Amino acid sequence: MREHPVPLGFVFRSRAKEEKAPAVDQTPLTDSKQPRDPQAPKGRPTPKRSEAQAQRRGVANTPTTRKDAAKRQREERRLQMEKQRQALAGGDERYLPARDKGPVRKFVRDYVDSRFNVAEFFLPMAVVILVLSMVRVASLQNIALLLWLVVIVLIVLDSILSAFRLRKRLNERFPNQNKRGAIPYALMRSLQMRRLRLPKPQVKRGERP
Repeated sequence: MREHPVPLGFVFRSRAKEEKAPAVDQTPLTDSKQPRDPQAPKGRPTPKRSEAQAQRRGVANTPTTRKDAAKRQREERRLQMEKQRQALAGGDERYLPARDKGPVRKFVRDYVDSRFNVAEFFLPMAVVILVLSMVRVASLQNIALLLWLVVIVLIVLDSILSAFRLRKRLNERFPNQNKRGAIPYALMRSLQMRRLRLPKPQVKRGERP
């Protein structure tokens, strides 16, 4: 039986067409009904609106130059100082300086502010004594010198007695807390006039803290 030869053009044409035929995409089709953000990168889930807004705000607030960064730091420092100033006037513990924070320091302030301290009258008495010492009268100058001695002795005795009582109260009230520096803190506050103390007094005189 005679075999019919296969035309050469058919062989080469079929092979060329097979090579040029586009590859069929085998990836499964995704659900076309699922909404997608047109700005979202391909192959990634669409971010939530709150997350996208937070990212845009972060990019917008990021300083681009050294000058902008310095300006932002100055603004943050100014806001922090303003909050600290308000805390010193109102006693808000969140924004007080580190030396004034904590229940121990608050108790010390209330203890000092609740009593009369001889040391807080030192400045007014010092002005009176200075005026008397400037008068060129021997008797007044002697009185001024005596007043100096009396004021110093009273301040020392009152400070020692106040420190002893305060230490006892602190040991009773805060037995397991750090009380380091509380006594010097109280003595420094007692040297200031009541109206000039910071943070501002939160208790009245005679009121038990």
